Amino acid sequence: MKTILPEKRIILASKSPRRQELLKGLDIAFEVRTKDVNEDFPAELPDNQVASFLAEKKAAAFEMDLKEGEILITSDTTVLINNKVLNKPADKVEAVKMLKMLSGNVHHVISGVCIMDQHKKVVFDDITEVHFKHLSDDEIDHYIDKYQPFDKAGSYGVQEWIGYAAVYRLEGSFYTVMGLPVHKVYETLKNW
Repeated sequence: MKTILPEKRIILASKSPRRQELLKGLDIAFEVRTKDVNEDFPAELPDNQVASFLAEKKAAAFEMDLKEGEILITSDTTVLINNKVLNKPADKVEAVKMLKMLSGNVHHVISGVCIMDQHKKVVFDDITEVHFKHLSDDEIDHYIDKYQPFDKAGSYGVQEWIGYAAVYRLEGSFYTVMGLPVHKVYETLKNW
């Protein structure tokens, strides 16, 4: 199979090692460029649009820097439970609070993506329903102390211990929960 878009330079604008790992899994050559972008969003924005809004906001920070032949990929992931958006926890107290909310419940993970070049922009998202078993306080403390999930929406990484121990059912893509709906990224790039 030929490489997708060999004449283009693919740029992943993400510090996330998980997103970098997932894009590598598609056998797509890319480089990483990052900028710090404020991840605030309007309070009136519907919860299910936050991830796409933030992905597009991150892309906007690179708009003036893109050169001809470059394609930028940005992404953001949010966790939704009981009409509440869970982003990254500020500290251990907030991480414990989030994991207690998820414990024994069903939540949704939405990963939004923006792919753009100098001429075109495509924004999309993907949603996965995640079922968590009940977690004891000791299990929550163990996970937070060992894995330090402060850079993860909802305070957890499905590919870590908590995913093995607590996630008993997924409806949708595992990779969307990890932070990048690679099946949709692949199709978008293939059709670019």
